[in-house]
Amino acid sequence: MTTLNLTINGRKHGPIEVRDDLSMNDFLREMLGMTGTKFGCGAAQCLSCAVIIDNPDGTSYTTPTCVVPAANFDGKAIRTVEGHAKDGELSALQRAFIDHFAFQCGYCTAGFLNEGQVLLELLAREPVARDQLETVIADALDGHLCRCTGYIKYHQAVRDVILADANRYLTASK
Repeated sequence: MTTLNLTINGRKHGPIEVRDDLSMNDFLREMLGMTGTKFGCGAAQCLSCAVIIDNPDGTSYTTPTCVVPAANFDGKAIRTVEGHAKDGELSALQRAFIDHFAFQCGYCTAGFLNEGQVLLELLAREPVARDQLETVIADALDGHLCRCTGYIKYHQAVRDVILADANRYLTASK
């Protein structure tokens, strides 16, 4: 057994005793009732289960939860898909996903949404040239699998959010 203390979507959880072999995905879904994080392939290949890890230095990244023990998240701050909306208001990225019907069956949406959010935060710190935008989005979303093959819609949704606030995320083309 491991004792977990972590922060999820800004809320502290713990101490909570968990089995050493309990995956983070099962911890979120079964112990906390946070079902937004999906269990996709079970092999960390599709990234439907990806959550955001927030580093103390303000950077963040996504990581799969299906094969990673919950114990590995002890002391960490994470964000799940449930953390995107604030005070009942959808984030710009969530609204863009709806506008583009990017969610389709919805199974992979949480992973794409989290990856898109990490990209937005990265670009807010390190803007890229406008002519690099398509490549940057494709690279960021690469590795996330959509069984409905909705890749273009996800890409368009992320691009729309970036272009709507271009002064924040982009520099002039070189």
